[in-house]
Amino acid sequence: MHSTRPRTLPSQLRQGASLLARGQLDAAGEVVRAYLRQHGPDVDGMRLLAQIAVRSESLDDAELLLEEVLERAPDYHEARAELAAVLGQRRRYLPAVTHVRRLLRINPRNPHWRLLYAKACDGLGEFDEALRVYRLLLEERPADPDLELAVAHLLRNRGDTQEALAGFRAAARRTETEAAAFRALADVKTYRFTDEEILRMRHSEAAARTLVERYELCFALGKALEDRREFADSFRYYERGNALRRSELSWDPDLVEDLFRRQSTVCTAALLADRARHGCPRPDPIFIVGLPRSGSTLIEQILGSHSRIDATLELAEIPRLVQQFRPRGQEQSRQYPWILADLTPQELRQLGEIYLEETRVYRRGAPFFIDKNPANFRDVGFIHLILPNARIIDARREAMACCFGNFKQLFVGSQEFTYDLEWLGRYYRTYVEIMDHWDRVLPGKVLRVRHEDVVDDLEGSVRRILDFCGLDFEESCLEFYKTRRSIRTLSSEQVRQPISREGLQQWRNYERWLGPLKAALGPLAEPSGGARAATEPS
Repeated sequence: MHSTRPRTLPSQLRQGASLLARGQLDAAGEVVRAYLRQHGPDVDGMRLLAQIAVRSESLDDAELLLEEVLERAPDYHEARAELAAVLGQRRRYLPAVTHVRRLLRINPRNPHWRLLYAKACDGLGEFDEALRVYRLLLEERPADPDLELAVAHLLRNRGDTQEALAGFRAAARRTETEAAAFRALADVKTYRFTDEEILRMRHSEAAARTLVERYELCFALGKALEDRREFADSFRYYERGNALRRSELSWDPDLVEDLFRRQSTVCTAALLADRARHGCPRPDPIFIVGLPRSGSTLIEQILGSHSRIDATLELAEIPRLVQQFRPRGQEQSRQYPWILADLTPQELRQLGEIYLEETRVYRRGAPFFIDKNPANFRDVGFIHLILPNARIIDARREAMACCFGNFKQLFVGSQEFTYDLEWLGRYYRTYVEIMDHWDRVLPGKVLRVRHEDVVDDLEGSVRRILDFCGLDFEESCLEFYKTRRSIRTLSSEQVRQPISREGLQQWRNYERWLGPLKAALGPLAEPSGGARAATEPS
């Protein structure tokens, strides 16, 4: 049994589904919402509206809609599978696994559900179980290119780099996965492309079937040519890849800067001091915040090598807790961040306890654990209110190096601000401004760690970080590259090797083309301009 739902949809919903299939998301939404206004909370209509939300990247709306569908129709298995997929996209892997296990009790051979299960196990860090299921699926579907690529990514995450590279190279020989595989090889920063691979990528990029394939190949070619010091040609591909990816986005720097200003307006020193001890008092979390490509993975690997700290993942729990207060038609006082002024001591403590409970699945028993989600820098005030004894480390890198490191990287999912040099400069500037605000209203709460200082004085930096965390020095933190653990970030190969100065000034090879970035950064473009107050805890 796959579902208790009928297969025939009413004509209005068929029309909505047809519009969705053609990519006309707004029109599809209007048709489906009109049907629901007329007929009430129909589960097929709500499921279709959730599918539209997924295509619109409104995953929180999709999750709420599918949960309501299942409340009304618990045996609607297709909706449950779609909810598990949405939860996986939102990195809520534990509830995703729970939903898929329920489905697999009904039909343990369903290949789609087993694939969802493998992906959720992968997300939870249960790599052996994920690999077992992937390989069983491959036995049933030999040479499935998508499965082969998934296995290669999993092997890379857990540190089996050579086996992963073999998988990526095999996938690159298949038309269906060529672009994605070359992009994956480019993400392995230690990999060097051959002449034959570069020639194939050039030909494939010129003849790419889809926009996604084209920009994946552009970013891979940018990296391949950078390694060969062909910087003009490399930048041409980076620039083209960014322009193609940017064409899919509707990023609004003004809106983002306004959101950050609201944080500064609401999270005053008086508000934060008044509620300083209202949250959950547990000191377990160590947050590492900042921007991507700032050296945060290195700090995570150093701390994760300490016997009293569990390294986890880039956890999604803080953004999810914040998301529940985002605008949904309610009055402004019930929206984030204004609602922070109205939350009771009990509510703040409960939010902290929810965070600790939801992150427990990623821990292995150490008294402290790392949450390395860079975007949490936006919500330091919220973190302080719900977890007043948590440590927060700001991983800071020189502005030009950090921003260009982002510009030449194709990210999975978000990070929309990285695909335009002006956007990058404005976002970095706004990040520095909000971190300066946290310094003023929460003096001593955040430790700023400059990537350049860690590279120049590893032991001094390690001792400073451990002292901030209230932990004794351990030699293993200096030999962080020997620590075997799963690492999902783009720096995974680098932090499995001894520290190097190699990447500190790479951006200067492209300096002649970075005028828009320098202009947007202003004074921060100067050396040390993006790393104020670097010698003392913030």
